Order: sequence, then structure tokens, then C-alpha cells
Amino acid sequence: MGNQGSAANLSVVGFDSAWTDNPKAPGAICVIRVDSHGARLHMEPRLASFSEAAALIQAERREAGKCLVALDQPTIVPNRSGSRPVDKVAGALISWVGGGVQPANRSKLGMFDDAAPIWHFKQALGATEDPEAARTASAGLFLIEVFPALALVAIESAYCKRLGAPKYNPANRRMFNLGHWHAVAETIRTFGSLRALEQLERWRLDVSANLMPKKADQDKVDAMICGLIGLHWLVAPREESVMIGDLNNGYMIAPAVNGIHERLVTAARKRNVPVR
Repeated sequence: MGNQGSAANLSVVGFDSAWTDNPKAPGAICVIRVDSHGARLHMEPRLASFSEAAALIQAERREAGKCLVALDQPTIVPNRSGSRPVDKVAGALISWVGGGVQPANRSKLGMFDDAAPIWHFKQALGATEDPEAARTASAGLFLIEVFPALALVAIESAYCKRLGAPKYNPANRRMFNLGHWHAVAETIRTFGSLRALEQLERWRLDVSANLMPKKADQDKVDAMICGLIGLHWLVAPREESVMIGDLNNGYMIAPAVNGIHERLVTAARKRNVPVR
């Protein structure tokens, strides 16, 4: 934990939900707070179910005048089958670097059907889902969709090449690379340093010291990426982030520190998907 002596003006919650509400495989959540002394990692990533995350977020909302939840899960899924336009646009870049984008549609039971936990979670939060409003508002609870894999490609040029995506998912034993695991931790530390985020170096050391990470550890890493995407969206210049898609058909928020990748722009134009 960081110094908790000052009341937070802003709280950013990074939540990797794991998409389903499986007690044996919960998601992970972290909290970044910003006050007059700067930004700090208030709560290191820990495992959390949807209900536990909702309770934590509501507690944060009471502590901070403004709270943003950066969620690694599709939050707007109107399509009954196939994938959303934003998934196809992101996939144009992610597949090129050797990753994948899981398509989101309402036929996926437990993920996006009418009874899926994501919809109960959103209802329980009562957050405003308007990324641009989240940037300009002085107070309130806001929700945005983010995608850690896209963020990593955007902030680390070494990953942004043909088949360059880091293999840091321990669940994929055949592909997992411990060197990539360490590199991702360092990429996160570097990204956090742009915002002078305190406590992140200690977290990175703990992550790097884990020589046998499990899937739950990767979820925690992704929760941290989510939190940093949210912080970057709120405090960095607008041109250093991108919103792909819209609030009707689905969208993603991602860093664009080095500009918007041409593959995203080209894929978006082909599908008439806004990128801004």
C-alpha cells in the first residue's frame, strides 16, 4: 500500500473481470489514487469476483470525488452473433503481432447473454459510461472498456511488429516465456513512470521475482495495465489516447503515446468505425 494519509481527488480502478463469474477463477482488481501529492498505487492487484469488485468500487467512490473503472471486458455488446466492429478493428493489429481478440456476442452464455454477470455488475455500479465525459467531469463514477493486449502494443515498440506480442500467459504453457513475463512487468513500470506513479517499482520487483507465475498472476498484471490505461486516459493529453468504436456498437480505450497505428486506422476505415 502507498501512503493513505491524504484524501483522494481521483481514484482509478483497474479490473480484469475474467468475463465469467467462476469462483475458482476470479478476476483481479487494483486501485490507483491521485491527490495533491501525486499518483500512487493505493491497492496492489488482488483477486476479486464481480460482487467483490463492485463493493470495492463503491467504497472507492465514497473516498474520491471522481472514480473511473477501467474494465477489461466488453461493456457494450448489441450483436447476437459474430463479433463487434471494434473487435475486428483491434484484431487487425493484435493478430498481426501474434495475439488474438476474443469475439464478443450475446450468444456467449455466461459472458454476454441476458443473465451474464457483466450486466448485473454494470447495473449495481450505476456508473456513467461516457469516456469523453469521464475526462472532463470534476466528479462522478465512470466506466470505460479497455484492452491490455492492445495497450502493450501501443506503449512498447518491441511488441509492435510481426508476431512480436509478448507471451506472458502462464495458462498457455507451450507458448509462455518467462523472459516476456519480466519484460511486460518492466513495460508496465515504464508506462507508470510517465505519470510518476509511486509504489509501482516495488510491485514490479515482486512480479519479476515470481519465477513460476500462474494464470491468476497474469490476471493481476492485466488489472494493473487496466488501471494505468484509465489513469492515462484521464490525465495525459487527449491525443495520447485513442477511442476505437462508439457507445452504440462497442468501443475500446487505449493509449496512443506514439500515435495511432496505421493498421488500426486502415481497419477502421474499411468498417466505418470511428477512431479518435
